[in-house]
Amino acid sequence: MTDLSAFPIASRWPAAHPDRIQLYSLPTPNGVKVSIMLEEVGLPYEPHLIDIGKNETWTPEFLSLNPNGKIPAIIDPNGPGGKPFGLFESGAILVYLAEKTGKLLPADPAARYETLQWVFFQMAAVGPMFGQLGFFHKFAGREYEDKRPLERYRAESQRLLGVLETRLEGRDWLMGDEYTIADVATLGWVRNLVGFYEAADLVDFKSLKNVPAWLERGLARPAVQCGLNIPARS
Repeated sequence: MTDLSAFPIASRWPAAHPDRIQLYSLPTPNGVKVSIMLEEVGLPYEPHLIDIGKNETWTPEFLSLNPNGKIPAIIDPNGPGGKPFGLFESGAILVYLAEKTGKLLPADPAARYETLQWVFFQMAAVGPMFGQLGFFHKFAGREYEDKRPLERYRAESQRLLGVLETRLEGRDWLMGDEYTIADVATLGWVRNLVGFYEAADLVDFKSLKNVPAWLERGLARPAVQCGLNIPARS
């Protein structure tokens, strides 16, 4: 049996199936990237709910695997060299799983780097900006009398949607005909912006053509539908 005792997180969230990839997450836009990816590539895994509301990401056990204190994180019992391997940061996990399985990341070097470019675009721009807009539009930030931050993030989110709209012109997916980790990385954030954050009208989402069609195609994928609810919330 695989021994995960070297990882303190496994003592707080014990593995019932230590021979499977251990996923420590919550169904947020960053969290569902990895559950969707695992569903897409078909690797066996065991999800563990990390309750942000209970500050579980700041426990010593979680921080021992992810010092950034954010979801998600994984342990692969069959990592490089056949040894258990822990990894955090959703973008890095997507690349790792793609390379491990040979799926959702083009083998051609130019296409590979172009795909990574769009993954990094999500990580450096779409995620942070949409998240801040959600804070100022739906959460505590909406109570701020100064609306300049809200306007700043609204304008930037609209700009980023415009970048995606242009990229998707004549394309089914961000890389064209091929669904890749770039789409996996970005779908959850656009879904949250117009759904959970209730910001569709704020960013004039209905004025777009390509992004809504891409989002609809992505959400229709069985792996996406499944991954959006993993780990199940208690």
